[in-house]
Amino acid sequence: MKQALIIAIDGPSGVGKSTLSRRLAKKLNYVNIDTGAMYRSVALAAHRAGIAPDDEASLSALCLRIEIRFVRQDEMERVLLNGEDVSEAIRTPEISLLSSRVSAHPVVRRALVELQRELGRNGGVVLEGRDIGTVVFPGADVKFFLAASAAERGRRRWLELRDKGLDVDLERTIEEVEARDAADTQRTHAPLRQAQDAVCIDTTHLDIDQVLERMLEVVAQSRLQDVNLKETPAS
Repeated sequence: MKQALIIAIDGPSGVGKSTLSRRLAKKLNYVNIDTGAMYRSVALAAHRAGIAPDDEASLSALCLRIEIRFVRQDEMERVLLNGEDVSEAIRTPEISLLSSRVSAHPVVRRALVELQRELGRNGGVVLEGRDIGTVVFPGADVKFFLAASAAERGRRRWLELRDKGLDVDLERTIEEVEARDAADTQRTHAPLRQAQDAVCIDTTHLDIDQVLERMLEVVAQSRLQDVNLKETPAS
């Protein structure tokens, strides 16, 4: 039976990709590859090296000499940059802003796509992003595309910001989600789209546990199909 699957999770912002990727990986005892954390790690390395976020040549060279790995320690997933645990260092507001600028460069995206493929090629991984099932691993064993209405995703974001004590407007937040959707789907390089063979799950009226249960069912079914194919004699 095939054990080490490559699982791709794609979808727009606000559908719960990060949370579900972590929880699914934990359930399966897989490694969760947070592609966003990879771009943040490049931004942190660039910041430490004094590389400007618009210096494409230096960023390209940087991507070739750094090492990014993901490990699980004490039930927590950690991000290692050149062997250093940078899980907290990459989450600062400064690095978040730098990450957005750094990730805009095609050379950086190409380098990290290759690294993502290297990290996941042996299976036993869950990767989440916007182009995992279409660009990074078009041959992934299981593909999910998570969806939800813009209104619901905006509401979730609004609640998240409000819980942090920020004074935010619901309608404005929904508009920002819609603008992000337009940018993601219309960009030239690796636009957001659902792979033809992806299982689409609309999370609008589902909680995290319900979505996770559905994902685990799909993974189990994929494994069963693999067993049946192996046991079916050739004609």
